[in-house]
Amino acid sequence: MSSILVIGSSNTDLVIRVPVLPLPGQTVLGENLQTFGGGKGANQAVAARRAGAKVRFVAAVGNDGYGRSAIDNFATEGIDTSLVQVIDGVPSGVAMILVSENGENSIAVAPGANGKLSPECLRRQKDLFADTSLVLLQLEMPLDTVTTAVDLAHRQGTPCILNPAPATELPDTVLEKLFCITPNETEAEILTGIQIVDRESASSAAEILLQRGVENVVITMGGRGALLHNADETYYEKAARVTVVDTTAAGDTFNGVLAAMIAEGQSLKEAVRFAVAAATRSVQTAGAIASIPHRVDFM
Repeated sequence: MSSILVIGSSNTDLVIRVPVLPLPGQTVLGENLQTFGGGKGANQAVAARRAGAKVRFVAAVGNDGYGRSAIDNFATEGIDTSLVQVIDGVPSGVAMILVSENGENSIAVAPGANGKLSPECLRRQKDLFADTSLVLLQLEMPLDTVTTAVDLAHRQGTPCILNPAPATELPDTVLEKLFCITPNETEAEILTGIQIVDRESASSAAEILLQRGVENVVITMGGRGALLHNADETYYEKAARVTVVDTTAAGDTFNGVLAAMIAEGQSLKEAVRFAVAAATRSVQTAGAIASIPHRVDFM
């Protein structure tokens, strides 16, 4: 079984379904509040595990009900939680999510303990990056922690996938050490200045990231699919048309499955194909972790 190290956030998602996403200053009435496990790191760890990978998860949670419940749920999934820190005096991360009738979402996050996942936490585990096939990262933790993780993995020769979400500017010293970066359309525009409207513009944005040092670029394009671009090829995987219930964690599903497929030796094309299929399956179910499919559901 391939081994993946996921470093990232753990949140509890508080979800309200609404007819439409509210405009600034507008109040809309929604349905009952629902509570789900979430956070980009946690979602991607679960997606990779359900896709068949052995997963170790590095994260920080508060010493509260949300944090304890999260750890219990990870263990139930078969994820190694020995590297999840429980921090006193800081609340666990929480995300407030509004989901519209057409499946689009609006999300605000209070990072809480996620902000305490420091570079020192990684440096103390000197063998952290040695016994793993691949490292998967996101940006719902301090940027210096991400930078440290990329550096440590690079020194060990362990490939890194970075999902640059939530989007922020990234230095070339980080990009040039990445095996793969996986922005969505909005994130790709922030990183490159190119608005993604079709395959051609996605290819142009991906080429900029390639020139800045990334080895492989995968741009996710929602219901249209995903584009893979590297020095050897440009490949587009179209998504099947389905009825969308909730897009929450679709991108996380994509990234977790992509990492699992690469770690087990699938080609990049095949990894993208399976990741698109899994993400497409996920948008047909409400919730974050609740929507992530198992391997049998998309292969």
